[in-house]
Amino acid sequence: MRSRVLVAAIALAAAGALGGCSTAGHDRRPTVVASFYPLQFLVTRIAGDTVRVIGLTSPGVEPHDLELTVRQVAEVSRADLVVYEHGLQPAVDQAVAQNARRHGLDVAPAVDLTKGNPHFWLDPVRFRAAAAAVEQELEKVRPTDATTYAANLARLDEQLTALDQAYTAGLSDCERNLVVTSHNAFGYQERYGLRFAPIAGLAPDAEPSPAHLGQLRQLVRTAHVTTLFSERLASPKLADTLAHDLGLRTAVLDPIEGVEPDAHADYLSLMRANLANLRRANGCAA
Repeated sequence: MRSRVLVAAIALAAAGALGGCSTAGHDRRPTVVASFYPLQFLVTRIAGDTVRVIGLTSPGVEPHDLELTVRQVAEVSRADLVVYEHGLQPAVDQAVAQNARRHGLDVAPAVDLTKGNPHFWLDPVRFRAAAAAVEQELEKVRPTDATTYAANLARLDEQLTALDQAYTAGLSDCERNLVVTSHNAFGYQERYGLRFAPIAGLAPDAEPSPAHLGQLRQLVRTAHVTTLFSERLASPKLADTLAHDLGLRTAVLDPIEGVEPDAHADYLSLMRANLANLRRANGCAA
């Protein structure tokens, strides 16, 4: 079925090219496709309005589960640049391999992924590395705006450096450092002295075993955990049930996989909101 979708997408792209039309209409700017929100954030902040940016993962959709429509595969085929993370979204990996191999940027090699964890953007240091890789590719797509891209990257780099410093300082003096989360998305923040105990694994919908839940309950008591964190895109039911059983508070720790258009928030503000919630839960010094 997926092969037929890809073939149909190629035909649709070809028809658009022959007919002199595309979903961009008369927009002559290069098209950059970003596979999910953090990468779309980077492209937008660095390129501004010099390119047409298309996000493949709609707000509210779990990136791990993304399935591409025929039109989306056609957008991948037509794009001047596709920014993605290999291994996070199999449907995107396949679309790039079959339709956009020569103009795809896989950010994974630039960010030093560890432990099979794809959520590198929750580490501002690794996110800076991804930003630099995106900027280099954008310069190739639109060399006339290279100076603008370099300046925008410098500003973003300063913001991400400040964010890293805020996490380092904000989590340096806390009563506890164990954080219980819905799934294993936040491991890269161990650089700030945190320890994470996920209810589920790397996939947010994975079902934990009774043995794992028993171990988690014991760990929560031993470490004097006060808060269990759920997420925006995953069901809070299991975290709420476990918190109720243990008499703990619940809060949201956002993995920042998607942002609603009217949320008046972005990667930077959500990361700082996460920091505030971590400090509150862990009893960090003012």
